Amino acid sequence: MKISDLSRATGVDVETIRYYEKAGLLPEPARGSNGYRHYAGQHLQRLAFIRHCRALDMPLADVRSLLDVVDGQPGAGATAENVVAAQLKRVRARMKSLRALERQLAELRLRCDADHDSHPCGILDELVSAAHGEACACHPHGLAAA
Repeated sequence: MKISDLSRATGVDVETIRYYEKAGLLPEPARGSNGYRHYAGQHLQRLAFIRHCRALDMPLADVRSLLDVVDGQPGAGATAENVVAAQLKRVRARMKSLRALERQLAELRLRCDADHDSHPCGILDELVSAAHGEACACHPHGLAAA
């Protein structure tokens, strides 16, 4: 199959496929007499594997480690369990950070109500205060402390 067919079959952009080839994540495909790449089922399966790992937001270094394990590379340093455990730790840290961000935005939003005709919305005042490093609704101790 051509690269465009592989792209359609996996939902991976053509340029990304080429990048994965250059990075050594996908084996080089055979080339026809016209110079076009010809991909086989192994490329489709491997690209689907990579795509799934990336959908789990795994860094390419971890994807490479998993591919080494799949390929039976001697001395493949990371096991699948270690890779997934590390990714889970990163996701949990991001979730904690996002919950803090949610609280900050909720606090900031409280500085404004629907009655904009009577008084200005306080959100902009709060953001300007924060820009000056002062305390604001979302950073009560100032940005330097955040």
